[in-house]
Amino acid sequence: MGNRSVDPSDTQKSYNQVLAQEIRAGLREFNRSSSSLFLSAVSAGLDLGFTLIAVAAVATLAHGQSELVSQLLTANAYTVGFIFVILGRSELFTEHTTLAVLPVLDRQRSIWDLASTWGIIYAGNILGGLIFAGFAVVIGPEFGIFELSVLGKIVAPYTTHSTLGLFGGAVLAGWLMGLLSWLVTAVRDSSGRIFFVWFTTLLIGFTHLPHSIAGHIEMTAAVLATPLGIGAYSHFLLVATLGNAIGGVFFVALVKYGHVARGSTGETGLTGGYMQVYEQSQQSGENEKGAVNED
Repeated sequence: MGNRSVDPSDTQKSYNQVLAQEIRAGLREFNRSSSSLFLSAVSAGLDLGFTLIAVAAVATLAHGQSELVSQLLTANAYTVGFIFVILGRSELFTEHTTLAVLPVLDRQRSIWDLASTWGIIYAGNILGGLIFAGFAVVIGPEFGIFELSVLGKIVAPYTTHSTLGLFGGAVLAGWLMGLLSWLVTAVRDSSGRIFFVWFTTLLIGFTHLPHSIAGHIEMTAAVLATPLGIGAYSHFLLVATLGNAIGGVFFVALVKYGHVARGSTGETGLTGGYMQVYEQSQQSGENEKGAVNED
């Protein structure tokens, strides 16, 4: 693979550039104060709530449409909150299942740092989502945006699966969200970022894969407005959170870091963390370029 030069007009970066940028982004989040990180996570939970509004509105208006048309419309509505959150750069737990792991794999942060960061972001997302769900249950029917009865239909895919099935779907959702973080970093233009956010979350919404934070907002609204019990909500949140975390960590963070870092270390003959190797190779390239210019 190597540290090949990239034409500025290219829309895609090299694997080395993407991994280095992802690690730097993860380190920036580790270096933020706990209060700043928490408020950003609350903001993400609030913003993601617009997915609930959009999905519930479409589910209400699409009543009587064919199943395929209804599913496509609902899946497109599902993307709204994710576009707000990811392009707005607030902190979403399912992105950080990959992003925050990379500095740990690179031996620049500890497992304790990871657990602390995850906990702050997760708590903020849950709080923000809880506030928005309560607000939506009141405002939605009041303004004729959606009917409360559709909330039970929205969460039905989360309550009809076995625990193993729910967990497997959550692993896939976490995998896709981790991959989304990588893809958003890989492209250089805003239109490409929007496309990948839209397409990836459309796939999650169309297939009803369990996303712990978006699902938390939907399930909370259903608990508040329908006969759905707190036990079903708690079961969903626990299983979806574990599945999302495993999907993001194992299938994206470990695999992406492993193949890029091992390839770079092997090519340069250097040892140490990936960022050490990358920065040394970049410095070496700059020195060689300077020497050529002097000649």
